[in-house]
Amino acid sequence: MVSFLFLAFILILVFLAVFMKVSYYRSVEVEPINSPLSRALAEIVSIAGGIYLSLVLVVNFLKINIPETIFIGRVQFDPLAIVALILTIIQAFVLNFVNLFVK
Repeated sequence: MVSFLFLAFILILVFLAVFMKVSYYRSVEVEPINSPLSRALAEIVSIAGGIYLSLVLVVNFLKINIPETIFIGRVQFDPLAIVALILTIIQAFVLNFVNLFVK
């Protein structure tokens, strides 16, 4: 039950991050080809991927021993991917928060 709630919480945060990116792209001028949702999803995936690659390089360079997988309930996760996703979600919230005060 705890793992289901954790997954539901992560999914809610991802949807909120996508919503924040969509609202940000609606406030700035966009190309007519791409929708704000497609731009937001592409940016979230690319940012998470970049952070993940950076974390993998840092862990390998510093020879830090971390588990390759962690279990939360019955669900298996890559800890670096979870950290990358969390940092990406935080970045979306911070970007929207800063955007409110800049305008």
